[in-house]
Order: sequence, then structure tokens, then C-alpha cells
Amino acid sequence: MIKLTNVHKSFGPQKVLDGLDLSIPAGQITAIIGPSGEGKSVLIKHMIGLLKPDNGAIEVDGESILGLRRQHLNRVREKFGMLFQGAALFDSMNVFDNVAFPLREKTKLSKDEIRARVLSALEDVGLKNVERKFTDELSGGMKKRVGLARALLLKPKIILFDEPTTGLDPIIKRAIHQLIRDTHAKFGFTAVIVSHEIPAIFDIAQNVAMLYKGKILQFGTTDEVRTSSHPVVRQFISGDLDGPIQMV
Repeated sequence: MIKLTNVHKSFGPQKVLDGLDLSIPAGQITAIIGPSGEGKSVLIKHMIGLLKPDNGAIEVDGESILGLRRQHLNRVREKFGMLFQGAALFDSMNVFDNVAFPLREKTKLSKDEIRARVLSALEDVGLKNVERKFTDELSGGMKKRVGLARALLLKPKIILFDEPTTGLDPIIKRAIHQLIRDTHAKFGFTAVIVSHEIPAIFDIAQNVAMLYKGKILQFGTTDEVRTSSHPVVRQFISGDLDGPIQMV
């Protein structure tokens, strides 16, 4: 569904992606893991065309997204939904208006059709009777659910999750992971999750990519990566202080 080939990206003197190769299988959940500051969020921003590589190729659903004019790039982006770290909700809008926003921006549906779809999306993520609440009335977990409802609303082929459980307590983290797994099973989208939640992420992902020093160090099924013999992968998964990953 998404293919990156020999992708390079630098910000000034800092090399972030260094000849990265990665293919994301369609219809599956792929987790991207790796130490903090390795460029995981930069990587998913390349997938959706928010950042352009210095060199390399990026394809989405068989189509190159590099060099596309804005109109054509926006057409490709319609295949995506995205759940940001902080859910990226509008503080000035209530839950209903936050979720309805993409329908109002991108469709010509009637008010009744929008209302039906918004309430259905909220129900899909386990939220009822919250549509009139504002963001400051929601818990962290509820904000994530509202963000996921909005991401699901246009029935995207791909959903990108940028650290969806950051700042949540262990029980809510588990609930969000279960929600991602359940909605994936229901809708069948391709999911890419940037996560530091080791080992919990192995319980919902089907594939794992380890990003380290600008490259995908290992890609495989969760079992293959979990039982990896590579010293960097083993140290990161186990959380050992001793090993090739040096703490600064």
C-alpha cells in the first residue's frame, strides 16, 4: 500500500532518513518502533506528503506522490486518515463539530446525512451522548477516541497513528490499543502506528519495522522481530541499558 525506496531526508546538517527502504502491506497493521529522536514521525509525514524527501521514491497505492501538483496530491491524501499524538482537536469546537469537520470541508452531504455519519462514527469508537461536549470536558482517552472517529469518517484506505497512546495511563493505553485492533478488524484499513509501547504494540500489530540511524534495521512479523537476534533490536525491545544503543 505504501512503498518508500532509498529515501533520504536531512534538516540542515542533521541526517534523519538515510537511504530508507520500507514497504507497508495493504490491509494490515504495521508498527514502526525505534529510539526517540530517530525520525519516526518524520517518516510518516513523508508517507502522506507533508514532507518531501531530498532523494528517493514514495508510492501510495501504486502511485508516485513525488512531483504531484497540490490538487493531485490532495486526491492521494483522501486515501488517508490520521490520528495525531494529541488528537489535534479544535478547542473552540464541540465533539460533533470536530468530527463533522472533514465532511463539511470535503463533501456536499446534507446536515441530516452529516449528523447520521458523525453519530455512527462516534458509536464505532464507543462514544455516545458526548457530541455536545467540548475538548476541555474530555479525558485523554476520550480525546483519542474522538480523533479516531474523525479519522474513520471518510472511510480511508490508510490510517496513520502517531504515538496514539502518549500521555495515557496503562489501562487507557490498553483500551486504545484494543480499539485500534477492533476498528481495524471491522473496516480493514491499512494501519501504520508509530509507537514506543514495548511490548504492548506487539499484541496488536501484524508487522514491525525497527527504525535506527535513518534506516529500517529490521522488518518482519511481530514474532520475527520479537525474537530477533540483532543486538540493537534485542536491546531496544528488552530495554537493557547495556548494548549498542548508547544512552546520552
